[in-house]
Order: sequence, then C-alpha cells, then structure tokens
Amino acid sequence: MAAMAKRTFDLLVASLVLAVISPLLLLVAAIVRLDSPGPVLFRQERVGRHGVPFRIHKFRTMRHQPHEAPGLPITVGDDARVTRSGRWLRRMRLDELPQLLDVLAGSMSLVGPRPEVPRYVALYPPELRERALAVRPGITDPASLEFVDEAELLARAADPEREYVEVILPRKLLCAAEYAERATLASDLGVLLRTLRVLAGAR
Repeated sequence: MAAMAKRTFDLLVASLVLAVISPLLLLVAAIVRLDSPGPVLFRQERVGRHGVPFRIHKFRTMRHQPHEAPGLPITVGDDARVTRSGRWLRRMRLDELPQLLDVLAGSMSLVGPRPEVPRYVALYPPELRERALAVRPGITDPASLEFVDEAELLARAADPEREYVEVILPRKLLCAAEYAERATLASDLGVLLRTLRVLAGAR
C-alpha cells in the first residue's frame, strides 16, 4: 500500500471520527475520573515503526498505583487491577479511542500490528522483527480480531505470561509480518469493518 495514501486515509478518518465522538470522549473521561482516583489517560511506552519507542494513550481502566511495582503488561481474565468502569470500557473497546490522537500524531495508524511493550519486542526473532516493525502500529489488526478473547485464553493457562510468550505472541508476530507485506487500502477497510462488527456484538 502506498504510504502517502494510507497516511492520508488515516488523517481523514481519525479527524472525522474524533469530531463526531468528541461528546463521547468527554463522557468517558468523566466516568473514569469519577470511578476511581488517578489520571483519565493511561500512557505506556510501546515500540513503533522501525523500533522507535512512543507513548500510547488509552483511557485508564486499572487502579492507579504510582508507588507500587507494575504488574504484568498483559491482562488475564478477571484481573483485579481493572476498575468497575474499566471492565465496561475494555469490553466495548472504548479505552482504545484516545489512540486516534496517536494516529493524528503519526505514531500509529488506524490499521496495523498492535504495538508491543519493549519487554516482548526483545523476544522477537531477528528474521521477523524487521518485517513486523516495517509499518506503523495500529489501533486494530487481523491478530487483534483473531485473539479478541485473549484475556480469557490467558486466564485458562497455568502460566499466563508463558502462554502469551510461547503461543500467542508468535502467532501475532506472524500476522504482523504478513500484514506489513500484503496490506492494501481494501484490506484495511475490511479489517475496520470486521472490527466494527465485533464492537457491535460486544455486551
């Protein structure tokens, strides 16, 4: 896919969606603030295109614990760290909406491999790392749709992080490499439509 066409598409759609949903963003921000103490937005370092780190933005869905050691960077089943509003936001995928700002900033795309934390990118095999990181990371991608129930899958594992590293991550990485090499504007539109169908079915 031509990089300029993809970037133009990202800018147009992200700008339009942000303009339309701005009241929803304000409502969600108020709910997060009222539900538990802490900042409205959650920021975390992720690895972007060509391995360049950036800060991803989400609505905060976990308890704010500035003085405690951070837990696993994966969410497992009924994670006790998740707030009441956070459970609803995660189920509806509304916590991801601030990433539209990351799209406007150029660190993300609407569709592209989901960006990982450095801890897991360090495990990428060299032969796949360059391929997977050749494009901007996205808000949604084929792997996200394949593993839409990832938290539940990990909850059933005896060792959730090992399951993620040895089973789920390799599959995601292959999907990322395949996406980077084969993506077109038409396939991106298909991923967006499939994502909307998943969101419409969320309860």
